[in-house]
Amino acid sequence: MLDAGKILVNCFAALTLALPALAAAHDIPTDVQVSAFVKPEGDRLRLLVRVPMKALRDVDYPRRGAGLLDLARADAALSNAAGLWIADELELYEGLNGNEARLGAPRIAAARVSLESDRSFASYESALAHVEGERLPDKLELYWEQGLLDALLEYPIASDRAAFSIRPRLERLGMRTTIALRFLPPGGAVRAFELHGDPGLVRLDPSWLQAAYRFVETGFLHILDGTDHLLFLLCLVVPFRRLSQLVWTVTSFTVAHSITLIGSAYGLGPDRLWFPPLVETLIALSILYMAIENVLGSSVRRRWIITFAFGLVHGFAFSYALRESLQFAGSHLLLSLVSFNVGIELGQLLVLVLLVPALELLFRAVPERAGTIIVSLLVGHTAWHWMTERLEQLRRFPWSAPDAAQLASAVRWLMLALVLAAVAWLARGAIGRRVRSGPPKAAE
Repeated sequence: MLDAGKILVNCFAALTLALPALAAAHDIPTDVQVSAFVKPEGDRLRLLVRVPMKALRDVDYPRRGAGLLDLARADAALSNAAGLWIADELELYEGLNGNEARLGAPRIAAARVSLESDRSFASYESALAHVEGERLPDKLELYWEQGLLDALLEYPIASDRAAFSIRPRLERLGMRTTIALRFLPPGGAVRAFELHGDPGLVRLDPSWLQAAYRFVETGFLHILDGTDHLLFLLCLVVPFRRLSQLVWTVTSFTVAHSITLIGSAYGLGPDRLWFPPLVETLIALSILYMAIENVLGSSVRRRWIITFAFGLVHGFAFSYALRESLQFAGSHLLLSLVSFNVGIELGQLLVLVLLVPALELLFRAVPERAGTIIVSLLVGHTAWHWMTERLEQLRRFPWSAPDAAQLASAVRWLMLALVLAAVAWLARGAIGRRVRSGPPKAAE
């Protein structure tokens, strides 16, 4: 009985000691950084991938001594990890003559361990030479969680001039997975992508139609998801709901945000860290101002001027939302910007189509002036809280005097805004005079 009791105690103690190790083996890393190169060459596509080995869990790596990785016997386990965690989770597609087909399973041409200090993945050439070069010494003392797995996958393709797409389903590698991917088309410029989680299907070299569709959709969804932009539109619509009253106001807002959106996308806007929070604060201020104007009484004659000024601010916010998506534009930057703007306008049109009838129904139950004041006060209350919160965040940034380049940029933007406002004012006056004078009388 004593021997049996000792055996049970020993087993329990061994299990207790093993549980932390088992739990650690299944821990999911918080942040995982993956590096990858995609290069089509002739009848094959090469994919070079580097993944931290701590993210490649549930693989039986051979060990020696006090848990060190046995590099002499690790080849099979490394290939298994590359197949299980990388090759099986990547979807690559080849587009030819309007047809898109998924590529077959790749051949794992190489899989080896690298040190965390290795910098060979700075370029495709050095990464390929490293993966195909000498391995780490077998006697190197390295725990498997401290290594990097470098893998070379080769896919058969019909042509290296095809349009390639990838869906990297690597989000389960960590709590937050970031993929730094570079695409090297034959004879073309390298295109860099930074992908997070599961980005869906990424077209590495999109056609103009694919780029246009993607950015129209992005702009449409962005305006519907932007609460502050929707409240701004609400403030615009509440006092003026007839098409003849809205057309100049909405047009001025569209022209203004198009200017700053495109200019900022081409790097013409300020690049200081405090500028995005300043833009967000000014957006809240624009909503608050419009709400106050609605309460005090607004004039359709000058509303378009105020809307134009605030539209310039909103355009910067649109550009910040677009900035991360521009990596999917390929060689169609200007088209993508215009398409994003078209998507925003379609979203605004949908909002107006829904808002105007809804307000008409509201003002049948509530006097129009009272309803305008109530809606504007509710919106203004929200905007006030946004503005104070964003001001508090803005005050945390260290402020310094602007340099000559920043002052010159500010003056250029101001001059452009004044010129465009003057042109719009003159055009509005000319059209107004033409409408008032009526059509020319026929000669008797």
